[in-house]
Amino acid sequence: MRIDAVAICATDLEIIHAGSPASIQGGLPFNKNFTPGHEYMGTVAALGPEVDEFRIGERISVEIHAGCGQCKRCRQGMYTSCLNYGKPEKGHRANGFTTDGGFAEYAVNHINTLARVPDSMSDAEATLVVTAGTSMYGLTELGGLVAGESVVVIGPGPIGLLAVAVAKALGASPVILTGTRNKRLAIGQEPGADRVININDEDAVAVVKQLTGGIGADYVVECAGTEATLNQAIHMTNRGGKICLAAFPHEAATLDIAHLVRNNIYAYGIRGEGRSATRRAMELMAAKRFDATRIHTHTFPLADLPTALRYARDRVDDAIKVVVTTRKAGAIARAAE
Repeated sequence: MRIDAVAICATDLEIIHAGSPASIQGGLPFNKNFTPGHEYMGTVAALGPEVDEFRIGERISVEIHAGCGQCKRCRQGMYTSCLNYGKPEKGHRANGFTTDGGFAEYAVNHINTLARVPDSMSDAEATLVVTAGTSMYGLTELGGLVAGESVVVIGPGPIGLLAVAVAKALGASPVILTGTRNKRLAIGQEPGADRVININDEDAVAVVKQLTGGIGADYVVECAGTEATLNQAIHMTNRGGKICLAAFPHEAATLDIAHLVRNNIYAYGIRGEGRSATRRAMELMAAKRFDATRIHTHTFPLADLPTALRYARDRVDDAIKVVVTTRKAGAIARAAE
């Protein structure tokens, strides 16, 4: 495929600045033959033998994970948790993680990772289906969200903001967003947060309890990954409720596990999207059930990739989701200079 646009994820920044994942062939540090970038879309440029599911010229968006298709998890549709993760010889691929990704002009992708982009959707919006699909996967496929249930999202980053949008589109009520930056919280109200809480000004657990009749939320999507917010998640979830862990903590945390046990609270991790959640997210976005573009704040050409990475890393000008366009880009060598 010819890559037309790619969004920058915090994980891309970690790979670039801290080194490639250990599962990349060649090991650490900094495998020079590895191309990161996993939130990308583009146009079909060529087809492999016997491929008739797509046509040259069609616009497509890419899902990160293609499992081996043979392990227990893949057969369950949980290819994000493929038991052959990082083993390309077994057929596993994770674009931008274990195989080359989207910070390039062209890429090769398995048809199982592709979804058609409707004409009504811009290139930049199409790069956001992975983020939306991650939120969808956590709330529906893994969480089992039912309309009318309450959802709290902790952390107004890209996944958190789209978790608010997805939860609202799926009928959750109330949908509550917590964080520390008022501007981000205000953005969260646009896709449908019924209440926002700045945890510097209010006791988030107390407010959630008040808004849910004293029992706590059915679901908490934890997108901050700090010890304080993880414990907030534990104490604002109702008995039998669920906590979706969507952030990568940088340090070990001391958690109130006894409270989880006493209250039969389920906690589960989520890495990326699965069970075709990106395709469902694409349909919701195409139907205008929510506007993912609210988190798209900046666009740069591929030649300005270093600047784009700096904006994303340092949150320059309140950057949330930075998109790099490649359609009119020059030689990729210039971007690496």
